[in-house]
Amino acid sequence: MTPGIKRVAVFCIIRSGDKFLLLKRAKEPNKGKFVPVGGKIDPFETPYEAVIRETYEETGIRLTSAKFCGILSDTSPVNYNWVSFIYTAEIDFIPAPICDEGELYWISESELRTLDTPSTDRYIYKYVAAERHFVFSAEYDADLNMTQMKDELSGFVT
Repeated sequence: MTPGIKRVAVFCIIRSGDKFLLLKRAKEPNKGKFVPVGGKIDPFETPYEAVIRETYEETGIRLTSAKFCGILSDTSPVNYNWVSFIYTAEIDFIPAPICDEGELYWISESELRTLDTPSTDRYIYKYVAAERHFVFSAEYDADLNMTQMKDELSGFVT
């Protein structure tokens, strides 16, 4: 892959009531952090098809539907450049499945504020809770510290 080229991915924020099924990643990027399940979009696959497939591959959960929430664009001067389609899905509670990408945990909504997550995810959860669509642009320095987060729909910059 050419350095700097954006890769395209999907993420699914899986909920059961006030709990979120999150993955504590076992590998980079975001190793050791809690993230929604997801992955790269395959050739000839729509983002919706990818979120259904990736959720099944990582959790064994067969979603019957997923709701589109927004888009996140990550830009850095190193090889961390993504465009991600974000979805949510509500499911009945089940024990956290086994996952070969790391370990899955049910996390309560109140724990999200203090959880070790990528810096962008706090904004995403806030907008998802408010049922607001988003197009976020996150910029990072060479050490992958977020230097700016912009809501492209409102123009708000952090």
